[in-house]
Amino acid sequence: MILFPAIDLKNGQCVRLEQGDMARATVFNLDPAAQAQSFVAQGFEYLHVVDLDGAFAGKPVNAQAVEAMLKTIKIPVQLGGGIRDLATVEAWLAKGITRVIIGTAAVRDPELVKVASKKFPGRVAVGLDARDGKVAVEGWAETSEVTVLEIAQRFEDAGVAAIIFTDIARDGLLKGLNLDATIALADAISIPVIASGGLASIEDVKAMLTPRAKKLAGAIAGRALYDGRLDPSAALTLIRNARAAA
Repeated sequence: MILFPAIDLKNGQCVRLEQGDMARATVFNLDPAAQAQSFVAQGFEYLHVVDLDGAFAGKPVNAQAVEAMLKTIKIPVQLGGGIRDLATVEAWLAKGITRVIIGTAAVRDPELVKVASKKFPGRVAVGLDARDGKVAVEGWAETSEVTVLEIAQRFEDAGVAAIIFTDIARDGLLKGLNLDATIALADAISIPVIASGGLASIEDVKAMLTPRAKKLAGAIAGRALYDGRLDPSAALTLIRNARAAA
């Protein structure tokens, strides 16, 4: 299991939203590259970045901040937000992003995911963000009529590296991961699933390491790290010990 620290970008700054609401943003760091370096220093091995402005605009907006991060850190980075066409996928991968996350376009243009996954094996993930089980798009501003499982099943044979499943109702509120829904999704598909939204404490990390969650590929931690509710050292030690015992 990989624990991904999250950097959400808005106006070039590192923020956290509550339930995906841009009006409820807390700025945690004015310098995303410094924040990325801090996560590397804490021992994290993979970074999760979202261009929030890009998710609304439908194209990359915080490219400068992302590029600054890529210059300063050596660990892999997965990036989502505003990736709606093959040219954008190619551009980010060429700049050094390890894995792109396609969200809105996975609902609107499933063919893009299939083409990109075929062209760049192992480097395309799908971000599925659910509000009451239905997938939300356009930076979560709209809710579609399709369920997470329906979308996920479309990509079963496409070569998608992972599905990042976010429960919007919990995101940024520190209520704990929605493990029941996440595990149900992981059990229903063969694509690796990463849990996101609401990770609150070391208890969530422990829950991710229980036998029932063994199919999950990882979890994303945001506000709990910034608020100091989750001790990075303790969390990463737990995960390392679990790996060693496996």
